Amino acid sequence: MRFAGLKKFNSEFSRGDNGSISIVAMLLFVAFAAFAAIGIDFAKLRSDRTLMQSTADAAAHAAIYMRELNDADTAKAAALEVVEAMMPFDDYKTVVSENDITFGDFDYETRSFTADEDAKGAVRVNIHRDEASGNGISTYLFKLVGIDTFDTNLDSVFVTYVPTCFIEGFVADEKVDIQSNNSYFNGFCIHANGGVSINSNNFFESGTVVSMTDLDDLELPQSGDESNDGLDEALREAAYRIRVVNRLPDMIDSLMAGEDTYLQSYTTAPFPVPVYGNQIDVSTLLPGLVYYLTCPGAKATLRGDYLEGVVLLTSCEVKFDQGIQIVDSLLVTTSTSKSSFNSPASLVLGLDDDCAPGGGAVILTMGGVSFTSDLHMYGSQIIANSDVEFSANADGIEGASIISGGTISGTSNMNMGFCGDGMEYNYSAEYFRMAF
Repeated sequence: MRFAGLKKFNSEFSRGDNGSISIVAMLLFVAFAAFAAIGIDFAKLRSDRTLMQSTADAAAHAAIYMRELNDADTAKAAALEVVEAMMPFDDYKTVVSENDITFGDFDYETRSFTADEDAKGAVRVNIHRDEASGNGISTYLFKLVGIDTFDTNLDSVFVTYVPTCFIEGFVADEKVDIQSNNSYFNGFCIHANGGVSINSNNFFESGTVVSMTDLDDLELPQSGDESNDGLDEALREAAYRIRVVNRLPDMIDSLMAGEDTYLQSYTTAPFPVPVYGNQIDVSTLLPGLVYYLTCPGAKATLRGDYLEGVVLLTSCEVKFDQGIQIVDSLLVTTSTSKSSFNSPASLVLGLDDDCAPGGGAVILTMGGVSFTSDLHMYGSQIIANSDVEFSANADGIEGASIISGGTISGTSNMNMGFCGDGMEYNYSAEYFRMAF
């Protein structure tokens, strides 16, 4: 009987499932632990890669920013300072060296970077952490399967560009105020950080841009935008630091000091020749030379009908004779008068040459500009620290760039278009963006 009972017990025990849940639980625990290991290590990898990419991006931006006005070594040093601040050597060892920062050119069509240490248009920063350098991204649970570190190598490429508005168009830090019966053609740009005021019966051809920081700052007549053909399609929201106006004092100081950094190609001698008087006959100013004009009473008039190939520097308020044409010339004043450059009528800036290279004129002033009717601009530029005002019948169909640290005010019957070429005398300050 005892043996029969023992046999029955063994048979029941072998058929029982008590305790089998422990085996399933163990298998599930192992699986969850494996997934947890993967999750923890990959979360750390993602976090460390994010820091690396942010560091590379910041370093590339610093390098391209500094390269604009400095040599490559200075720009690289600035980038390495950023790297040290974000990923200190004591914690991460060398993630970016000087050899990992390369200047060159970037081709948008092929998405390719070509190294050229003399170039300023693009920079590539390579950032890396790897076992060979002793700074690979360490793992936690992957160590259990023999993976102690992850090797990671990332790039950041930044490029320079000049917004189209700063090549040809009206750009104001405060406001652009235009009146009626004006036409703006494909490619022309109107931008003001503080808003744009537009009256009625203006025409905006397809491809024209009218932008401001906030479209709520657009001022229209009572008739709204219905009386301004094409305006709706032209409107954009955008904001710009007017960097070239911020740089204006340094540019003028450089020119006044006889430096050639900002001189144009038509200049043959950088050092200013002194000129004195309130009435200057432009025929006495010889092409290729730089002149410094001193005038009694801080006002002078340029007499004559044609000025070519001259750089004129002054602290005076300058008035142009009616009908004068200025070609291949740079006119600069430190005067802060609201009419530091002014004209009674029919001022022609540049050469009417169908957008051919050369021929343009540039005006730089620490003050404002005031021109009455018939301002003509051909491949020419005005940069003013203060307001720019011009009256009726302005014509810039072949290249006009007006940039103001204040307000641009134009009246009626303007024709403004985009040339695309022939603006090589323009002054600009680079802007920067990530290519990848």
